[in-house]
Amino acid sequence: MRILKMYPTSINMQYVDMLVKALKDGDVIVIPTDTRYAFACDALNNRAIERVCRLKDIDPKKHPLSMVCADLSQASEYVRIDNRAFAEVRGNLPGRYTYILPVTPRLPKAFKGRHEVGLRIPDNDITRELARQLGNPLMTTTVTWPGADDDDTLSPDSIALAVGHEVDYVVDAGESDGSLSTVIDMTDSSNPLIVRQ
Repeated sequence: MRILKMYPTSINMQYVDMLVKALKDGDVIVIPTDTRYAFACDALNNRAIERVCRLKDIDPKKHPLSMVCADLSQASEYVRIDNRAFAEVRGNLPGRYTYILPVTPRLPKAFKGRHEVGLRIPDNDITRELARQLGNPLMTTTVTWPGADDDDTLSPDSIALAVGHEVDYVVDAGESDGSLSTVIDMTDSSNPLIVRQ
């Protein structure tokens, strides 16, 4: 595991290139978002998705999955966004929102049989740049581990100590503020439901 110090205000493109290559190779990395740190992998790599699911003890058939996109243009290839949903999503992204939207057939088999996926476009330049340079979404899930309390999961040093043996890179962008995204179910855009405020 390697720790790369990088901040949204000064993105190191050499590090971005290194991380994109790692993602393409099926590696799992820890990235900052505009909320908490997240485990991330290439959302089109089934083996990498399985690795993240094992790491978090997630059953991908039962647990909701989320992806991070660089922008709405990239997102539109993988989720269906009708006009009503587009107006809502465009007004809040990039930002601290996760929108549950219907999937398109472009997602890999780890997402098969699922009718929806969580979409995030975080207000974090590092994370969006990784998705942009990768050319497709990142599958992400919040970093936690057995016995961790909230404070442990905010610090990149604590994260590296706890899960460094399980991941290939940790991007250290400083301490996370510990907030969570608001989750809105937009699978029926005429009746959006707030799942988590």
